[in-house]
Amino acid sequence: MNIIPYQLIRIAFLILALLSIPTTIYLLHRMRKKSEKWKRLHLIEIEAVFLIITLAIGLFAGVAYSGFPSSPQFVKTVGPGAGPHLPLLSSVHFFKNVNNFEKIDDISENPTAIPPPISRNTSEHLTIDIVAKEVLSEIIPGTTFNYWTFNDRVPAPFIRARVGDTITINLENHPSNIHTHSLDFHAVTGPGGGAEVLQVPPGETKTFTFKALNPGIYIYHCASMPSVAAHMTHGQYGLILIEPEEGLPPVDKEFYIVQGELYTMGSTGDKGLQAFDAQAMLDGNPTYIVFNGRVGGVQLEANVGDTIRMYVGNGGVNLISSFHVIGEIFDTVYPEGSMKGALFHNVQTTLVPAGGATIVEFKLEEPGTYILVDHALARVEKGAYGILNVQGEFNEEIYYPKPTEQ
Repeated sequence: MNIIPYQLIRIAFLILALLSIPTTIYLLHRMRKKSEKWKRLHLIEIEAVFLIITLAIGLFAGVAYSGFPSSPQFVKTVGPGAGPHLPLLSSVHFFKNVNNFEKIDDISENPTAIPPPISRNTSEHLTIDIVAKEVLSEIIPGTTFNYWTFNDRVPAPFIRARVGDTITINLENHPSNIHTHSLDFHAVTGPGGGAEVLQVPPGETKTFTFKALNPGIYIYHCASMPSVAAHMTHGQYGLILIEPEEGLPPVDKEFYIVQGELYTMGSTGDKGLQAFDAQAMLDGNPTYIVFNGRVGGVQLEANVGDTIRMYVGNGGVNLISSFHVIGEIFDTVYPEGSMKGALFHNVQTTLVPAGGATIVEFKLEEPGTYILVDHALARVEKGAYGILNVQGEFNEEIYYPKPTEQ
């Protein structure tokens, strides 16, 4: 058992280093007088070595470090992986080849990019092709981040299947990538949700097949070491819907929204290429909190009278989302994406846990602009919002006066 009080040792040696500074100044003064006696004693060299050693001990004694050259160096974790720091060689490789990474104009997955409802009443064998790709795109105009994606977008493609379906996943890790990538489906029953057999190095492809046993809306994400969280916060998450045998009730419009967190070394709003901040991720202090990959990534259109279904996920990796649409009440909520269980009705705000999902349904009664938020509202200032624009006739029996008449 280690009972060495390293914090006290560091303080003591920093005090020693501080006290040695006047001695160093005095010796330098004597050296300038070119005293042969002082030169022969090599006191200035001894004092310099003493100062370096005391500073080193005062700054680093007992301090956790990654154990291998990495960025950042002095971060140590106690999880099963080596931690979220990026190996120094990977960082060097990235900056050496930064101009070779594909630049994506808009990283956001289209929130309407949802396969149509399943009308069949028999099971099928589906094949899904997914490409892991590390790209560059903007969080806000002028601020660029190295996103790690599935199929070049955040979130990853929305997958739709039915209970009883057999699903084959072909995961390609693009040759331009630096890191190994994988997939963990929360809809899978089995080790690692598929990640045990889908660890794919750059330039390779692997295949995995599973049977959909449970209905629900589920997160899927990269689950590669040394830090699953680091892969997810770079953008590697999406949703898979497993419909029950009887399907879901019909609605007029469906939307796909996933909240995520971005951790950068720069502050919110800083311009240029932003490096990943592993310590901020461990501290749970994201620089940006976004819907569909970037600030302003969700812009929706609908009409008065439409019934709306939103599939809402939370890629995490730290925060629980308090999902709310300002000016609307959810007629139906599938709590935590559960199906075949009790539904919630007339809900103002619903929780979406990190690594979880939900489904909300409501009917639009009035035209106007509706803002989607994480109702931990300070997060809106970091980007956690979307817009739903609704067109149609105003109903004064429900809302009076019209906003434009004020």
